[in-house]
Formats: sequence, C-alpha cells, structure tokens
Amino acid sequence: MELCRYIDHTLLRADAVPEEIERLCREAVEHRFASVCVNGKYVPLAARLTTGTDVGVACVVGFPLGAMASEAKAFEAATAVRDGASEIDMVIDIGAAKAGDFAAVEQDVRAVVRAADGRTVKAIIETCLLTDDEKRAACRAAVAGGAAFVKTSTGFSKGGATAEDVRLMREAVGPDIGVKASGGVRTREAAEAMIAAGATRIGTSSGAKICEQANM
Repeated sequence: MELCRYIDHTLLRADAVPEEIERLCREAVEHRFASVCVNGKYVPLAARLTTGTDVGVACVVGFPLGAMASEAKAFEAATAVRDGASEIDMVIDIGAAKAGDFAAVEQDVRAVVRAADGRTVKAIIETCLLTDDEKRAACRAAVAGGAAFVKTSTGFSKGGATAEDVRLMREAVGPDIGVKASGGVRTREAAEAMIAAGATRIGTSSGAKICEQANM
C-alpha cells in the first residue's frame, strides 16, 4: 500500500497565506499525494504549482456549512474548474438531510456535478451531525446525484472521521464509489485504520508527517 497516494493534502484555514499554500504544494509534489485541497481563492496558485505533476487540485464548495443555494454551490464549482481544479469537495445540504428531504440532497449534489463538468465530485455528509440512518440515506442520495466519492467531514464541525463511519459509508455505497475519511486523521496508524475500514482517500493537513511515519 502506497499510503501517500491516498492523501488529499489539505489547508482550509481562514487565515492561510500564500506562502503556506506554496509549502502545501511543494510537499504534495514531493510525496506524490493524490491532491492538494484548498479554498477557491487559492485554486489558481495551486494549479500553477502542481502543473506537470500527478498531484490534483481539489477545491471545497459550499464550505463548511452546506447551507447555501444550490446555484451558489454550482457557481463556486464552475469557477474552481475554470481556475484549474480537478476535483470538487462539496458540502451537502445537511439541513435537508436532517429534515428527511433526501430528494433535495440529491438535487443539490447533481447541480454541483453538472457544474463540475466531468471532474471528480466528493460529497461531504458531515457524519457528526447525522444519525446512522441519515448517513446511509445521505450517501445514497449523493451517489444518485452523481458524486464519485462520499466524504465524512469538513473538519470544521464538532467531530471528524471515525473508522465506524467509514465502514458504514462503504456498506451504504458499495465497492465502486470512493469513500474519503477527513477530519482528525493525523497519524499513520489513524490513516491505515481508515483505509482498512474502506476509505480510498484520506483528507488531512498532516500528510507530510503521515508519510514520514510510513517511511520510518
């Protein structure tokens, strides 16, 4: 298992500065991470710094609450794609999921998938806010809307990824949809536990540390 290739190297803090994004991209290229994951403002910079490498650029959309109009999320996604994003990590309409309106969740995801124009879309369901039944239904709605991945967490709510949630999500979506564990994954052991539970991508700001531990 080449652990580094599972990692979306992430920096989403509000106070992130360009020099930190540059370091993020250098580390991603050095370790051959799957992608860097940044806010929309930094997509052009990240795209420029990863050009000619096999590191993708993921951009968050509707982040971190998911509580905005689908049209706004679609506009964000289209702008990110224009600026060089190869992947979109969107937050679903969590309020709709809590209300049991999974048709609205599906529609919300579909709007972003259309705007992403063939790029990979990951749907963040924010597991810490949902019951197990809501998690399953949210995953199914995201897949019906065209998402290529379901993702545990933003890392900005009251909880992050757990192996139990990853396992539940994998069971909900089956073997052919990606599952991304994100939020609180900071060590090699934690990353490997998520992969063992069914994750095919790991979102973390500790990617360099995890890879260094893996190579020890």
